[in-house]
Amino acid sequence: MADARPFHWEFKPEEVGREVFRIEGGRRLEGSVAISGAKNAALKLMAAATLTGERCRFTNVPEIEDVRVLAEVLEDIGVTVDHPEPNVYEVASGDAEWLFVPLEAAAKMRASFILLGPLLTRFGRVIISNPGGDRIGRRPVNLHVDAMRALGADIEYRNGYYFAKAPGRLRGGRVTFPQITVMGTENAILAATLAVGHTIIEPAAREPEIDDLIAFLVDMGAEVERTAPNRIEIEGRRRLRGAQHAVVSDRIEAGTFVVAAAVTRGRVTLRNAPCGHFDALLGVMSEMGVSVSCGADTVEVDATGADLHPFRCADIETQPYPGLATDLQPPTCVLLTQAAGDSHVTETIFEDRLEWLGELRRMGAQIEIPDSHHATIHGPTRLRGVDVEIGDLRAGASLILAALAAEGVTTIRGAHHVHRGYEKIDTKFLELGARIERLAEGT
Repeated sequence: MADARPFHWEFKPEEVGREVFRIEGGRRLEGSVAISGAKNAALKLMAAATLTGERCRFTNVPEIEDVRVLAEVLEDIGVTVDHPEPNVYEVASGDAEWLFVPLEAAAKMRASFILLGPLLTRFGRVIISNPGGDRIGRRPVNLHVDAMRALGADIEYRNGYYFAKAPGRLRGGRVTFPQITVMGTENAILAATLAVGHTIIEPAAREPEIDDLIAFLVDMGAEVERTAPNRIEIEGRRRLRGAQHAVVSDRIEAGTFVVAAAVTRGRVTLRNAPCGHFDALLGVMSEMGVSVSCGADTVEVDATGADLHPFRCADIETQPYPGLATDLQPPTCVLLTQAAGDSHVTETIFEDRLEWLGELRRMGAQIEIPDSHHATIHGPTRLRGVDVEIGDLRAGASLILAALAAEGVTTIRGAHHVHRGYEKIDTKFLELGARIERLAEGT
């Protein structure tokens, strides 16, 4: 192994996809780790900044690939994006010269579709490509499009692009989703802020990142309120002002480090990690025998000497917030391989999210996958280091956890997926005592 020193790494587009992680497992994680700002909040906040011509300033922005990509997309359409210091971005969209979000941007990041609502409501038109993103199943954007139409937009789909326009201004109305949709809720909120009249959105998603977006919009002068757990109401304004905002902590990253401590039988303190944002996962940890204690914005995880047992209250099932997040299902599956007994997992959100378990089986896990939504994990099993391939962002982080718990050395290809959503994840693990290297593929 090379000397395991923390180091600084700057994203270089030409290098993305040419890296691997090499991890020597079997080491207990010890120490403390600071949780970064939430990817799923930062991207939506940057999109919201296009609702005004005044400058918006964001702090606690994670230094990740998805943020860099969105910043490039905004610059390409004429928005000024400054990055004056680490974790700080400033966005000023006095005008947009080219209201076109191309296929190249959408293929890199599905979240680029969040620009539909704010650009349409402020500038009256936008052309935006069908989005890409992780390959975890169908993630249709028809709910977003239907929400815009409910607010008076004319939208046509031709040759892979949505051509959207709003005659005059968008008009407030009732947006009724057939199912919970997080980004659909956010797009509808952003569109309604400058629409004429009153808008009601229900059922509205309840994720903390959405309430973080609402707080920022209110600071901008928008009138947005969650009037019931699953209902959001907006009174449209003629214009909004610039504002400053600190991005909420990333509950998915926090949950990933909770599981990392547990699966390595370690003791880790998470800083900047409000417990209330991932109660469902902490409940699973407690039921499995992991000691978790919460402070105002800290989480202490102690799994030293823990006798892990399966989750017995019910099958583990992903649900919209406040249920167990689908993004935390993959790391939870890693921990279940170390529990003494059988565990049952049901994935209700994405039909292909369990596909990555094939890589976990290559590491020695005993897993039955009867269909695309269900898995039975038999434990405990001894994981072993092998060569594996990352298929998506959350699977990538979970394979790192499996490698930390495995015997021997694991080589993980496709590291670029992890860079999309986790800030300096390898450095953070190094500081907790892990042996992890980032190498060019082929070395």
